[in-house]
Amino acid sequence: MKLFVVESPGKVKKIQGFLGPSWKVMASVGHVRDLPIKDIGVQPPDFVPQYVVTERGTRVLKELASAVKKAESVYLATDPDREGEAIAWHLEQSLHLQNARRVTYTEITEKAVQTALEQPRTIDLHLVSAQESRRVLDRLVGYLVSPVLSQQNGTRLSAGRVQSPAVRLVVERERAIRDFRVTQHYGVELSFNDPENWKAFWLPKEGGWLEENQEYLLDKNVAEQIAAIKTITVRDCQETKSKAAPPAPFVTSTLQQAASASLKISPQRCMELAQKLYENGHITYMRTDSPNLSEEAVSAIRSWAAKNNHLVPASPRVWTGKAGAQEAHEAIRPTHFEIETVNDDPEAQALYRLIRYRALASQLEDAVYALRTLRIEGEVNGKRAVFEAKGRTLLLPGWKALVARDQTEEEEDEPDMQVPQLKAGQELQVQEGKVVSKKTRPPARFTEAALVRELEKRGIGRPSTYAAILDNITHGHGYLTIEKRQLIPTDKGETVVDAMTGAFGFLDYEYTKNMEERLDAIAAGRDEYRPLVTETYAQLHQEIENYIMATSPKCPVCGKPLVHRQGVKDGRVFNFWGCSGFRDGCPAIFADDDGKPGERQDTKPKAQLSEHKCPACGKPLVHRQGEKNGREFNFWGCSGFRDGCLVTFADDDGKPGKRQDKKGKK
Repeated sequence: MKLFVVESPGKVKKIQGFLGPSWKVMASVGHVRDLPIKDIGVQPPDFVPQYVVTERGTRVLKELASAVKKAESVYLATDPDREGEAIAWHLEQSLHLQNARRVTYTEITEKAVQTALEQPRTIDLHLVSAQESRRVLDRLVGYLVSPVLSQQNGTRLSAGRVQSPAVRLVVERERAIRDFRVTQHYGVELSFNDPENWKAFWLPKEGGWLEENQEYLLDKNVAEQIAAIKTITVRDCQETKSKAAPPAPFVTSTLQQAASASLKISPQRCMELAQKLYENGHITYMRTDSPNLSEEAVSAIRSWAAKNNHLVPASPRVWTGKAGAQEAHEAIRPTHFEIETVNDDPEAQALYRLIRYRALASQLEDAVYALRTLRIEGEVNGKRAVFEAKGRTLLLPGWKALVARDQTEEEEDEPDMQVPQLKAGQELQVQEGKVVSKKTRPPARFTEAALVRELEKRGIGRPSTYAAILDNITHGHGYLTIEKRQLIPTDKGETVVDAMTGAFGFLDYEYTKNMEERLDAIAAGRDEYRPLVTETYAQLHQEIENYIMATSPKCPVCGKPLVHRQGVKDGRVFNFWGCSGFRDGCPAIFADDDGKPGERQDTKPKAQLSEHKCPACGKPLVHRQGEKNGREFNFWGCSGFRDGCLVTFADDDGKPGKRQDKKGKK
């Protein structure tokens, strides 16, 4: 028997059917080992991760170990990315496999699986190291910075290497919207009905209508004078053709954008649906940076196009992936282009249709347009008033026969206007002139699709992580809310950004991008785990120290920062401020007063020594009275109790009474 280990249980049945009874297909169900939940799990100076078997991993490893004993060979077929490579390595380590074969495929078809089996390899330790680096960097930021943020700000806050810059983008956009000042300005629109209905729009920057550095016409009276023009002259009529190439097939980020913009599906839901489509063998692997298709896929599309009367270019289209793209997988596409319906779930079917049409359209001929641009002008108050009309006619639909537009765009294309063919010098009578009242618009709030696009453009994080990041900062930590598909920061979101800005390097967009490039270099064998983690730890350690010094109230006793401590211990809630110099002997403690140090609590009046002497040691007795743990006390004790004298007396109307201890001095 041969053992074939996949990552997801959803693939088991299908692949078992491909391989037959001489194989056993089992699933790791994701990671079997991880860093510990309640401990940071990595320490200087060597930063060796202290992995532990997860609760689910314990059961999975037990079942796999039993199967390994019976297997003549083991094939590790986890997903074809860094995360999958790391899972394969953890399986190899945990099961003590000596000659495991690593196989990968990007579509779950019999041919793809058989091809993978013909090309086994060893585990790529560079990819494993890149994944381990990312995991440890995320752990360092989360476990080192988050407690300090919470402690210094008096509320529970968390930091993330990628999530924090994402929240910052939304917060900065929201503040730009708040600070925006609307400017009322005016335009002019002329309508004509000879020889057909069309419109021309005034170009205020031509003819000397605006002051230097002025962007808009602010004077409505001037606009009304221009709109009153009755006769206009054609100055130029240009006719050209333009081509529009199809967009590339989907990669992870563009699929999430299109699903959000066109189907109103969140990135998280998009990836869930895509995972099912992949596991059921309908699409290729959905975590990819590559926009290109295999030769086999291109050939299949060109064959489909010929059967369905669609034109294709002379040579197949090839796209350039973004700088820093990870492993060179294929773009997301159907495994069988001729299949139109794959699922009864409307969302899954809609996503499949989006993927299928996008992939098919990517290899079809350009759309071709006829463009006509008219420039017309008249005279108002001795100045030229220049207008322009643009018309576009689709001559050859090409790829637009399948996909009308790029589905990642959230705004619909404006309808094409038909503009008549006119000759220079020809005079026209204006049917109607109209002043168009306009207002400058603030920046648009981010939608999930727009934020994914911005993160990718800036090189922050990886497309495969965007869905989880968005879910985390919205539903997980509550830093953002979603209203009418727009992302809006909560007070907590603004607080966490304000708390970190200027204090921590990972909040900087360029820093985060550079970090991703370092991870890429590790995956390619050009950099290493330990130098990167060591540098990052040292920087975080210094930033945390500086942050505490800068944000903490100072101890009035020794001048060191006060630390806010709150939580639960032994079932009792505590919330106070203590001196960070307590190990050096500073006892100062203060009550919490709405997130700030309040009344000092460690100072108590010194016990007053009485004239009454202890009969056992001769030291003065002390009258002690008060309440502790809900019980009142009132007695006399020896001031030498720290030296071992335990003599006590009952109180007798303010004087020592009957002796209460049995042994006195011990």
